[in-house]
Amino acid sequence: MKRIVVCLVLLAVTGLLPSRGHAASTMLLKEAKVREAVTGFIMEKTAGSGMDIRIVRIGYGGDLTVPAGKVAFDLVASQQWEGWGKTVLGLVVRVDGRVVRNTSVPVEVEALTEMVVALRPLERGEVIGEGDVALQKRDLAAAPPKICRDPAEVVGKRARIGLRANVPIRADFLEKVPLVKYGQPVTIIAENGALRVTAAGRAKGTGAEGDLIAVENLGSRKDVRARVLDSGSVAVDF
Repeated sequence: MKRIVVCLVLLAVTGLLPSRGHAASTMLLKEAKVREAVTGFIMEKTAGSGMDIRIVRIGYGGDLTVPAGKVAFDLVASQQWEGWGKTVLGLVVRVDGRVVRNTSVPVEVEALTEMVVALRPLERGEVIGEGDVALQKRDLAAAPPKICRDPAEVVGKRARIGLRANVPIRADFLEKVPLVKYGQPVTIIAENGALRVTAAGRAKGTGAEGDLIAVENLGSRKDVRARVLDSGSVAVDF
């Protein structure tokens, strides 16, 4: 009798209990055991993401009566699912290798990560300063695409459209501030090791730091492609 009691305790701990009236032919698979398997799958899927993962919902309920034996779970997600947001997982329950249940489990997962958020409304064309933004943890699943996660991606750039306060900032809503404008005089610099050559030029385009624009060499009257260095200098390959 003592041995039987020990076995029942162990089965209760694992979430598997023999069903009454069926002795060892069937057992009860507790809901908590299934939910534990789903949770483990999600946490393994998101391991190493660097985000704070929170399971909001597992759409599964109820205990299952299954044949007695060794239980295993197979969980499958679509290839597009990154591990957060809403999706439906495929759940297969096996006993001693045989499928005894095949069902779907809706889940919703939050992935909290730091994003750059506007602290106040920003008007179109406004250059963003350090005091205009802050890092805040938000749910990546609910965030817009192309969100910025580093203030360095935002500060010093110009808003292409009006930006609302308390909203994560998208990279495609920003643009670099032009340093060189069409028609302005610039210094053309060509460097190759210790050799440095400069010439007077005139911008024939508008560009921010790193942009390639057309520049007229005032000495040769030829146009060249040059990379904007700052508000008065451009560089050409030499």
